[in-house]
Amino acid sequence: MIVPHRLQGIFKENYHLFTKNLVPGTVVYGERLVKEHNIEYREWDVRKSKVGAAIAKDISQTGIKPGARVLYLGCASGTTASHVSDIVGKTGFVFAIDVAPRPLRDMVLVAEQRENMTVLLENANHPEQYWNKILECDVVFQDISQKNQVEIFLKNCKMFLKKGGFGMLAVKARSIAVQEKPSRVFAEVRQQLEKETIIVDYRTLEPFEKDHAVFVVKMKD
Repeated sequence: MIVPHRLQGIFKENYHLFTKNLVPGTVVYGERLVKEHNIEYREWDVRKSKVGAAIAKDISQTGIKPGARVLYLGCASGTTASHVSDIVGKTGFVFAIDVAPRPLRDMVLVAEQRENMTVLLENANHPEQYWNKILECDVVFQDISQKNQVEIFLKNCKMFLKKGGFGMLAVKARSIAVQEKPSRVFAEVRQQLEKETIIVDYRTLEPFEKDHAVFVVKMKD
């Protein structure tokens, strides 16, 4: 039996996570569809999603909930972004950004079926180039494999995150420093973030994602 998760808009069955399918009958990446009590759910493959893995690791908060407005940086082909779209529902909205044209073509096909999403081909390192295309958001989520990923994240949070909103940063240690131990990289990221944010929660993503971690933050006043 599928039951509500403690985080709004997410559901579970034993160790499996689900979201209500905003577009019944359609799949995005080959995920399993399950129907109960006339509601269709999409299984969330947490090995293909940093947000899903963080939730599976019992992260306390993401800020992503029904009605939320989310800026998603590094959306790629839309695997996770589609679940975020399910969660925020018809009263929420997802601004999905990526710099790579090829995966973004797949993302566009996902967004065309979902009225609560828009897709932008932009470089997240230059938020000043798309500032007039994004509304103030409740959540800024970033999954970008760049050496300066913390800097990119903070720039976008300062520009687009509502006061009191949540920033969620997926860190890929090997993208920052190939030779460093991931634990040391994560400690350095924490130090960078703590200069300008309050860290709400933190999780490494093993066994779902190797050498990855997720930080949930709020900007300091």
